Amino acid sequence: MALRAGKCGDAYRTEAKFEARYDAEEKLGTPAAVLTWMSKVLGSDMPACPGTDWKSIHNHLKDGVILCKLVNKLSSFAGKQSTTFKPKATSSFVAMSNIENFNNACKEFGVPQTALFQTPDLYEGRKGPMVNVINCINQLGFVANAKGFSPRYEGPSPPKSVS
Repeated sequence: MALRAGKCGDAYRTEAKFEARYDAEEKLGTPAAVLTWMSKVLGSDMPACPGTDWKSIHNHLKDGVILCKLVNKLSSFAGKQSTTFKPKATSSFVAMSNIENFNNACKEFGVPQTALFQTPDLYEGRKGPMVNVINCINQLGFVANAKGFSPRYEGPSPPKSVS
């Protein structure tokens, strides 16, 4: 892994905002809810994720294989064509292709373009951009619910307002 210079200025502030957004989603329980639903949908096709922290999720999903298996189950239910993917993503090119195929299949399934993420958001493994990945899967779960897919996605509870 190549070392990069630290971010500064606007880039630093932008990254800090993304990281704060991830922290907020983590506090709500969104990453845990997403993993729980994915596990229910995929069963034995998904090995257990070692944790719900962003690094564990990144390492678990970064080759795109689990994501493609997930979207293929949903697509099959909806009568849509499954997406192709390479189950042994041994190179970065193959992994990024799998991630791109997942995003395309999500769009075809009905996830809004605004909820999709960029391939580097997942592949590069930085905390801030991982919020885009979690939010995409969260949105995918809600779209699956709207189509009547079971098991239903149980998203996190909305924050309680303080009066």
